[in-house]
Amino acid sequence: MSQADDHAGNRRDFLYYATAGAGAVAAGAAFWPLVNQMNPSADVLALSSIRVDVGGLEPGTQLTVKWLGKPVFIRRRTEAEIAEAKDTDVSALPDPIAQNANLAGDAQATDANRALDETGEWLVMIGVCTHLGCVPLGDAGDFGGWFCPCHGSHYDTAGRIRKGPAPRNLDVPVAEFLDETTIKLG
Repeated sequence: MSQADDHAGNRRDFLYYATAGAGAVAAGAAFWPLVNQMNPSADVLALSSIRVDVGGLEPGTQLTVKWLGKPVFIRRRTEAEIAEAKDTDVSALPDPIAQNANLAGDAQATDANRALDETGEWLVMIGVCTHLGCVPLGDAGDFGGWFCPCHGSHYDTAGRIRKGPAPRNLDVPVAEFLDETTIKLG
């Protein structure tokens, strides 16, 4: 093999690699818009988590905010509401599962598993009745929690179904305290 043939082989190899590299870059550039269009849009990302200032919320009052198109109840419970919720026998509930997005698996619907903080003072729930999607009224019903006037579901002070056609407790979204007065949903 002569030196000219060896030089031609190296040049040919370089041309093959350069062409393959350019083809890969062109294919990636053509394929990227197809992949990128599957990402959530900016307005969806902006709504995926919100911060709520609860500094002015007094014990025994509730704030309703809209998150991901659904009402979310943020309630600062009184000592009496906390005591009533803690004294409830979970095994006697129609739905003994916590329905809490912060917990994994089928945790029991104890008050501690549904409250946002260790004291049990703060309760955050998605305000949609689990029967047919109505919005329950606060401070109403037979158990002092929420009442859905559409079909008569009664929820207690921890958002657990106690009476009526609703099959599940009110859902607890992913939420956390960022500081003493700010709750982050999502």
